[in-house]
Amino acid sequence: MQQTFILKVSVRAKQLWNYTEGLTQHFTDESEGLWQKSCSRGVSVHSEDKLKRVQQNLCRSAEFLPNTDMAAANCLLTEDQFLCAICLDVFTDPVATPCGHNFCKNCITQYWEINIPCQCPVCKEIFYTRPELRVNTLISHMVDQLRQSAQLDACSSNVEQIAQSEDIFCDICTETKLKAVKSCLVCLVSYCETHLKPHQTVTGLKTHQLIHPVENLQGRTCTKHDKPLELFCKNDHTFVCTLCLISQHRTHDVVPLINEYEEKQDELVEKEAEIQQMIQNRRLKIQQIRHSLELSNEDANREKADGVQLFITLKEFVDRGLTELIETIIDKQRPTEEQAEGLILELEQDISDLMTRSDEMQQLSRTGDHLYFLKNYPSLSATPPTKDWTDVGVCPPSYEGTVVRVLAELEKTLSHEMNKVFEAELKRVQQFAVDVTLDPDTANPWLILSADGKQVNFGHENKYLPKNPKRFSYYASVLGKQSFSSGKFYFEVQVKGKSKWDLGVARESINRKDKIMLSPTTGYWTLSLRNENKYKALADPRVHLSLKSQPEKVGVFVDYKDGLVSFYDIDSAALIFSFTGCSFTEKLYPFFNPCNSDDGKNSAPLIICPVRTMRVNLMQIYSRTRKNP
Repeated sequence: MQQTFILKVSVRAKQLWNYTEGLTQHFTDESEGLWQKSCSRGVSVHSEDKLKRVQQNLCRSAEFLPNTDMAAANCLLTEDQFLCAICLDVFTDPVATPCGHNFCKNCITQYWEINIPCQCPVCKEIFYTRPELRVNTLISHMVDQLRQSAQLDACSSNVEQIAQSEDIFCDICTETKLKAVKSCLVCLVSYCETHLKPHQTVTGLKTHQLIHPVENLQGRTCTKHDKPLELFCKNDHTFVCTLCLISQHRTHDVVPLINEYEEKQDELVEKEAEIQQMIQNRRLKIQQIRHSLELSNEDANREKADGVQLFITLKEFVDRGLTELIETIIDKQRPTEEQAEGLILELEQDISDLMTRSDEMQQLSRTGDHLYFLKNYPSLSATPPTKDWTDVGVCPPSYEGTVVRVLAELEKTLSHEMNKVFEAELKRVQQFAVDVTLDPDTANPWLILSADGKQVNFGHENKYLPKNPKRFSYYASVLGKQSFSSGKFYFEVQVKGKSKWDLGVARESINRKDKIMLSPTTGYWTLSLRNENKYKALADPRVHLSLKSQPEKVGVFVDYKDGLVSFYDIDSAALIFSFTGCSFTEKLYPFFNPCNSDDGKNSAPLIICPVRTMRVNLMQIYSRTRKNP
């Protein structure tokens, strides 16, 4: 009995093999025919979803096709061998037609309602009388067993990796969704490794274009022709199908996607190389910034150490001055105290003697002995010999000017120390010295410039030079050739023998043609001399300066980033004035105005001098100061 059943199963398996093989070829032809009809007529014979479902299930039905009869028997109890030729799903209420083909009862019923006269969807045999359909209980029972077996296999199978939420799902898997390994641009379906096998074995499917699994396959088909977007139009920068090429892009530069892909890949490699170079450049910039930060930290730490040492030294001088003041006052007060103590001792002795005489006189006055009283009266009635204290007193010392003298001495000492600080500061800014030469294109026609471009003075005649937008017309001024828009720079100018001048820096966009007021508002940061000894900083408002000595050489220092312009008296190593909090947004040029000759009193030139730099360490200065107070 069992052997007979196995034999029947084997025979039935062979029949199913032949049937499925024919079914595969039939639906391949039918799919291509439907595709061509939909493209030529613009309307599908069946709906688009039905056509795609046919294609999907065709692959599902072909994936487990066996190569031998025994394989067919072994694969008999698999879901894919019990597929309805109409819906291409597992049979539901399977029925058989007189020609021997099986279908879902509902599928064949609906098919015959649409197609008249009735015919077999597989072999096209016509039935002029509609056959009576009955459910095949054997096949129905086997389908139920297959479904139960498939559910168990899906739960226990660990052969293929189950798709995660972020993966592309296989569109064919029904129960447990597996991870897709390829997407077909013809079928518009994504396949797992198992369901991809027909595309690797079936001749009609091998020609389909496979790509890495992607979402939204519908977006990879032409919305007008429902064909894969396999081409790229370089003229319109758009994706096109083969029919678009014929109809709309015939004269355009159209290439296969792979060609454009490879070209863009090469460009992407170049861009990636550029990006990597940009990354490298920025990493180098980070190193430079960190190095600059380290140098800045070193400068800051050194400046803090110098500042702390400076104030410690100054505090020592102040403490020393306070001690000297107190000692001076005490020394003046000590003799007065000693004198007062001596006088007090003498007065106390006189008081003691007088009190003794007073006691004796009181005793004598109480006696009743007339003889005794009269006998002692002469000696007690006489005034005892004492010192005349009328003009005696203590004369306190004068403290007038004591504090002032100590403060003057302290000021002298502090001034000496501050000069050392300014000297060190001057030497430090001199490290940023630059070579400056005068620009003849900017010089006022009345000015005379030396051949080396280092000297300028006021001449005796107007040279009527060619017009130049850079030239000063009203003021007898000239700029340096060199401009600065970052960092720090320093230069020195000799002003010896002059009674008036203007000196400093100016921005590039200054008004060079009209009479204006020199100030930071108009783009000038300058120092001015008038009447031989009237110094002013041309700020807003003007700042009148009282200098201890007349500078013969002036140093100009600019810190572009910090907005600082400082002027130094080189000979006395003193700071004259600083413009702080400036906002520089354009190029700065050294500015020189020798002014007119003032009847020969101001004939000396302004001379740009070479800077002699020397490194000075404030710590060494302070240490020497502390050792030699």
